[in-house]
Amino acid sequence: MYLYHFGMRELPFTLTPNTNFFLGLEPHNEALAVLLTALKTGEGFIKVIGEVGTGKTLLCRKLLNEIPEHFVTAYIPNPYLKPDELRRAVAVELGVKQAQRMSVQLLTQRIQQRLVDLHNQGHSVALILDEAQALPSESLEALRLFTNLETETRKLLQVVLFAQPELDKRLDENKFRQLRQRITFAYRLRSMTSKEVFHYIQHRMYVAGYRGAMLFNSGMCHKIYKATGGIPRLVNILCHKILMLAYGQGLYEVKSAHLKAAVNDTEDTKLSFFDKKKLWLLGGFLFALVVLYRFKDNVIGLLP
Repeated sequence: MYLYHFGMRELPFTLTPNTNFFLGLEPHNEALAVLLTALKTGEGFIKVIGEVGTGKTLLCRKLLNEIPEHFVTAYIPNPYLKPDELRRAVAVELGVKQAQRMSVQLLTQRIQQRLVDLHNQGHSVALILDEAQALPSESLEALRLFTNLETETRKLLQVVLFAQPELDKRLDENKFRQLRQRITFAYRLRSMTSKEVFHYIQHRMYVAGYRGAMLFNSGMCHKIYKATGGIPRLVNILCHKILMLAYGQGLYEVKSAHLKAAVNDTEDTKLSFFDKKKLWLLGGFLFALVVLYRFKDNVIGLLP
């Protein structure tokens, strides 16, 4: 790959969420602050919504790293589970022994007892689910019943949902109104601005070990922003391909031609600045046709 070519220790634009590359951009800092504040208040459900590729999983892992020490966490990365499967997954995460062998009734009792024991030991418990829009309806209801467990002052279990906007559409259904009313804190992640894309790219290059001349200048970063809409995952994909193309040509700089090739090879990128040039030409041609049509009589009169 291009690591040694550009003098880097590791790939800067991989799609694997790596908290070493976490950049405290405004939306992620705000979301993390909301999550930590909500968890400290001891309320039931907390929700973070974001489009595909906006960094929900990275934020989720950052939360797991920074959550206060008195919290015991149960992390479910793939919640496409039936209610019984979800209960067993939660039980395993909480350290309930022989959870896979118990009946549903006994398992529920053991989870309740485990939550009470942890509370008596001074711990708070947070159940964190990534990709929560994939939860079956019955499992969403099971989650709500989990949060019925409480003392006079706080819930024994708090639930953090990281999800795509599809979850909001599902929660709008009347049958989920009880769960919807229990969501006390919510945050919606936005995409990056042009300036944030510039800082994001420079930050990842630096963390990866690059110390040479700036490869992605502000103009190039703005074009990447226009092509990706500021979605971090798409930014990563384009930058990775751009560096591969430059390396393949033996170059130590990136060019607009590399970006054009990367955009043409990447789905979900928006109309690029290259296409806009074509639109300007097409627009000029159409304008000329309109003028010619409106003044056709004058033009015909000038013909021999």
